[in-house]
Amino acid sequence: MPTYTVHEPPPRKDESVTAPERFVFVRDGFYFWAFVLAPVWLFVRRLWLALIVYIVVTIVIGLGLRFLYVPPFVRGVAEFLVALGIGFEAATIWRWTLARRKWKTLGFVVGEDREIAERRFFGEWTKRVEASAAPPPQPVYAKPVWRDAPAPSDVI
Repeated sequence: MPTYTVHEPPPRKDESVTAPERFVFVRDGFYFWAFVLAPVWLFVRRLWLALIVYIVVTIVIGLGLRFLYVPPFVRGVAEFLVALGIGFEAATIWRWTLARRKWKTLGFVVGEDREIAERRFFGEWTKRVEASAAPPPQPVYAKPVWRDAPAPSDVI
């Protein structure tokens, strides 16, 4: 079953608390569209720094393999491996970008799809918010235990 991490954006200037509608759920696992169309996927997700790094790395690898007169099949395998790496690490890249933008990770939730994961998360989240709004219970202190002096037969 897929696992999702939940991220909260920093509040806007007119907000004191972030609206829950702005939370982002990032699924762990392989992202097919990031594998097939990595530049488009990075552009759509607005992962600008990752997109620039991807473009630079693919150009450097392509030129380096051409400079070394590597056969086209090997260059194709190298491009496939880069695309496969992006597909597997897409969630990590997305989370890294959110962390760089000062988004707060609230936790993770398991669900068959994103909608079920959202329901589970917000169900527990509302319980926690209501519990934290209640006044804390008064502490109950136990009476101190009075002990006699140790007997000579006591062993430490």
